Amino acid sequence: MPKDRTPHTRRDFIRSASFSAGAAAALLGGFGLDPAFAAEAAKVAGRSEKPLKAAFSNAGLQATWCAQGKEAAEYWGKLFNVEVTWFDGQLDAVKQRAAIDNMASQKWDFVAIQAFGIGTLTQPVQKMIDAGIPVIDMDTLIAPLDKINVHSFLAPNNEFMGASVTQALCNAIGGKGKIIMTQGALGHTGAQGRAKGFESVVKQFPNIEVLDTQPADWDVTKAARLWETYLTKYPQIDAAFFHNDDMALAAYNIMKARNRTDIKIGGVDAMPPAISAVADGRMFATVRNPSCRIHGGAIVAGVAAVVGGEKSGEGGIPKHVVTDGPVVTKDNAAGMLWMEKHYLI
Repeated sequence: MPKDRTPHTRRDFIRSASFSAGAAAALLGGFGLDPAFAAEAAKVAGRSEKPLKAAFSNAGLQATWCAQGKEAAEYWGKLFNVEVTWFDGQLDAVKQRAAIDNMASQKWDFVAIQAFGIGTLTQPVQKMIDAGIPVIDMDTLIAPLDKINVHSFLAPNNEFMGASVTQALCNAIGGKGKIIMTQGALGHTGAQGRAKGFESVVKQFPNIEVLDTQPADWDVTKAARLWETYLTKYPQIDAAFFHNDDMALAAYNIMKARNRTDIKIGGVDAMPPAISAVADGRMFATVRNPSCRIHGGAIVAGVAAVVGGEKSGEGGIPKHVVTDGPVVTKDNAAGMLWMEKHYLI
């Protein structure tokens, strides 16, 4: 790797390689994650001589976004000599709380958590922080940042994601018609932001009527059941915004069975099945919630905290890292699939 492309500090590496897809692509020189890059990345970021033990949890591995995040965390863990132990949230706040209580009873070098709902994990997470374990918060707030001292919070701008896809849908239907939003779990700060983004856009279109905004809790079965009802109740639905792609594709199957595939569909996450759906016209658009950058970035941030002694906040690892991704349409779908394949975005 040319010297002028090599970050000179752990902090430079964290900010460029982990949290910026463009910088990561530059570092790779247009190629895949080859062994030479992996070795250089590990050296620059301060790869531990001894294996580190990290505990991870996200909302539930039933969700493709969470499953991809687990793959990315394990991949980046191998690069940085981190053994990752997984505590599945199972898309259930009570079950995730039991898993995190179990996590908090053990010793870890660092942990990374995406909470199913804000405020549901505060006590066990605080226990780990009090024990001196760096906690990386992923995607949704464990608790407000002024209430709990997590090491860093890696998340997209959910309001931007909700607004950008909603804007694309409203434009696609010519600024008039009927739209439905299917939300995720209402206690999830990501879902709250996506709903705000949706509302900020539709209020600008007086000729668009919002028919329903019920949550399906990221659950494809609930989403399908809701859409069975909607397609019976509403003879006209012009567009549909879903808080994640899994729910969007589950609803599409119901639409297809009812011969209602004229509905413009937008989702969030830009997972491979959704990118394929955008490419072939089943979905109109999605937006990338960068699972790989968030989960892989949590590995790098944790290693920097433990091995490099990087502090949190000013002068160290940023307390809040925004990890936005682009809107995905037919025009950029192929490139997005390449980035995901290499755990870059």
